[in-house]
Amino acid sequence: QVWQIRLDLHLLNHDGNIIDAASMAGIAALCHFRRPDVSVQGEEVTVYTPEERDPVPLSIHHMPICVSFAFFQQGTYLLVDPSEREESVMDGLLVIAMNKHQEICTIQSIGGIMLVNDQVLRCSNITAVKVAEITELIQKALENDQKVRKEGGKFGFAELIPDQKITAFKAGSAAVDTQGVEEQAEGIIAQADPPADLFATAILHTPGTAQIGEGIENSWGDLEESEKEEAAEEEGESEATALDKIETEDADADAVRETKKGEPIVLSDSEEEEVVILEPQELPGKTR
Repeated sequence: QVWQIRLDLHLLNHDGNIIDAASMAGIAALCHFRRPDVSVQGEEVTVYTPEERDPVPLSIHHMPICVSFAFFQQGTYLLVDPSEREESVMDGLLVIAMNKHQEICTIQSIGGIMLVNDQVLRCSNITAVKVAEITELIQKALENDQKVRKEGGKFGFAELIPDQKITAFKAGSAAVDTQGVEEQAEGIIAQADPPADLFATAILHTPGTAQIGEGIENSWGDLEESEKEEAAEEEGESEATALDKIETEDADADAVRETKKGEPIVLSDSEEEEVVILEPQELPGKTR
């Protein structure tokens, strides 16, 4: 029985040189991965859970790191780690994979450019320097992660969240000195100007508006001259209509008092409405 491990890489922000970024991310993920511990007794294989035994890392003997070189003007200019815009105008690309022992794992040439031996040797020398720096950086990050995990501190994404920034989820606690706060507050109040007069009720500046306290007069709700005249006319008409209605009601009440029992009551000269009384239809008798 063997372990089957699959490595999936997802591109989040493509800005060129995907091969180098993918190789470094893949190597770091494989070095950081831990598999369950296993014991073999005869033909019996026991796989332990993380609670029973600590997971163990993979047996990785060396870390091959890819370094890309972009060539311009038929190899006249050389550029390491090209960006997306630089890749769009380059003549060719050379990718060299090497470990920290300066062992070349693979070489890949992309594009229709022809390279001479001196150019390939120069690129390999640069790759040896870059691979040593990147390998040291990955190993240091793995050691720090393992150390922090043993101490119970922040690791992973939690370590990347900085404090005291607007993008952070929380900020560190800060000590506040509260000694002599009452004396300072009394001194500030004594030096301040006396408060303005308080108004218990609202001040009505214009119809339909109200303002508490003093300040700039609110002009919202002010009516123009023509609108004021129309409003006054409507108000006068509504008052006249109300008086007519009251007089009509009084006349109707007097007419009701003068009527006798059994006589029809006439409230106004309006046309009488025809009243239709619906009688239920006689149901036929039941037959056998």
